[in-house]
Amino acid sequence: MGRLVLHDVSKNFNGFLAVDRLNFEVANGEFVCLLGPSGCGKTTILRLVAGLDTPSAGEIFLDGKKITGVNKECGFVFQEYALFPWRTVRENIEFGPQAKGMPKDELGKISQRYIDLVGLRGFENHYPRDLSGGMKQRVGIARAYANNPKLLLMDEPFGALDAQTRNLMQGELLRIWENEHISALFVTHSVEEAVYLADRVIVMSARPGTVKEVFNISLPRPRVRTSPEANIFRDSILKSLGAEITRAAAIK
Repeated sequence: MGRLVLHDVSKNFNGFLAVDRLNFEVANGEFVCLLGPSGCGKTTILRLVAGLDTPSAGEIFLDGKKITGVNKECGFVFQEYALFPWRTVRENIEFGPQAKGMPKDELGKISQRYIDLVGLRGFENHYPRDLSGGMKQRVGIARAYANNPKLLLMDEPFGALDAQTRNLMQGELLRIWENEHISALFVTHSVEEAVYLADRVIVMSARPGTVKEVFNISLPRPRVRTSPEANIFRDSILKSLGAEITRAAAIK
């Protein structure tokens, strides 16, 4: 399970309308990317879905249940890693299940499963300070999955990585996602990243953010980033997004 539905969702911050009458969904097991100019409300959407903020209007549902508070059915992966520096790799991954009261023997099984899945065997007892940026993000992904979420929320998780590591991590994320097949809502500024990862790409308008256009990325995986088919999608999305970036600059 993991079907997300946003129905006429708006968010107003003290007279500042961030998003306006949003309507879209993420199907069970689907990978959806959100693209849009800076300030269009992409991160706000993730926070609303996670229950960290409350919509000013409209409703959000996960598997038919309205989200009214902190959404414990979501896993969240941040750009800044957000790892606990005083906890080891294993202890970071075990944090969520531990908070839910999972027995110690089960904690070890869960954490080892995801340590192996993200390729960090041998680093179980390392601290975040000892890890590269890509390894830290692997821990973040493993920690999110260890909570057994219905939906994975990702806020530019690879934005701070160099290009080579970013490409590597995109491939790793798809490998993990195809293994777990949990619904994903992924925020990015990169059109190439969105075309490589997503089943669907949602382009948002300039502030206040709303859905401008949706692209179904009907390409088989694994995808070739530079293929003619990928370039056609990239060019179409760039054209749609470029108009909103220009409009956003004019609004400022």
